[in-house]
Formats: sequence, structure tokens, C-alpha cells
Amino acid sequence: MQQLDIAALVTLLRDSSGDSETNELSGDVLDVPFGELGYDSLALLQVTGVIERDAGVTLDDEALDEAETPRQYLEVVNRVLSARTVA
Repeated sequence: MQQLDIAALVTLLRDSSGDSETNELSGDVLDVPFGELGYDSLALLQVTGVIERDAGVTLDDEALDEAETPRQYLEVVNRVLSARTVA
């Protein structure tokens, strides 16, 4: 996994919550808080676990806890993925 984009994040969120299309994730959702999108910290924890497993990285739990929107979450994840690619 080189970088995580919004489409991949949407898929992971839907897969982790067993939700195919219930929560509104179409359109410009990058800056919409996860709570408003219908996802809680448990869903994000599951997504984080999948990313860590699939990419072989350890993500910063504290930084992810502060990520309230998909854009912020992607920035944290992609920072780690980019560092791994460069190293």
C-alpha cells in the first residue's frame, strides 16, 4: 500500500462496519466529521487494524485519535506510509 485515498478509506469503513451503503459517503466528505458520517471510534479502530496489517506499519494512535475527519485521518496514515516507502 503506497498511499491511502478517500475511495479506499470509504471501502474500509463500509467493510469494517458491515455497512454497504447505509452511511452517506458520496460526494465531498473529506472535511465532514466521522460522527456526522455515521462512524464511531470502534469503526476507525477496525480500519486502523486492517491498514496496519495490510501495510505492515504501526500507526500513531494518538494522532489518529485526534483525526476527526477523513482528510485528517488520511494525512496521518499517508505520512506513515510515505515514510515507509522512502526508508
